[in-house]
Amino acid sequence: MKLIVGLGNPGRIYAHTRHNIGFHCLNYFARIHSIRFDNRQCRARISIGQIAGDKFLLARPGTFVNLSGTAVSCLVRKHSIPTGNLLVIHDDLDLPLGKIRLRQGGGSGGHKGIASIISSLGSEDFPRIRVGIGRPEVGGLPSTDEAVIVDYVLSNFTPVENEVIKTSIATVADAIDCFLAQGMEVAMSNFN
Repeated sequence: MKLIVGLGNPGRIYAHTRHNIGFHCLNYFARIHSIRFDNRQCRARISIGQIAGDKFLLARPGTFVNLSGTAVSCLVRKHSIPTGNLLVIHDDLDLPLGKIRLRQGGGSGGHKGIASIISSLGSEDFPRIRVGIGRPEVGGLPSTDEAVIVDYVLSNFTPVENEVIKTSIATVADAIDCFLAQGMEVAMSNFN
């Protein structure tokens, strides 16, 4: 079985924020495949789906992004999922808005949700789909100020940004389909 996790923060106040792009992507994928998040396990909303006879599990952790490892590691253990069959979708400040990048593994890149998952699993060898949200600018330069970044990731996309993101979300759904049917190597080849 494969596990696809979208990262985001629970609650209505965060529903449309940049940090919740993982939830948006997973919700879109579930909608086009007529899948409902009607169960709860391991502090996550989950759904089990099937494509071409292969079962998979979708999960939206109910923890805040920075604590995602709690839910993800519990689901991995409960369903005996190898880390190579775990796909995590998350926002990325260092990619331009709407840019998609698939990765086989590696460090957290400063993303606290990914750092939490790495710490909880004891491994960084799991596939990811990074969705670019761009980095906030201060004085025309990319900001590295933690307070500015927190405000930015917890703010909503503008109407113009939403148009770009809609296309990216549809592309991520295609990449998930490819990952499920043909594996991460083919997905990276087709979508990077």
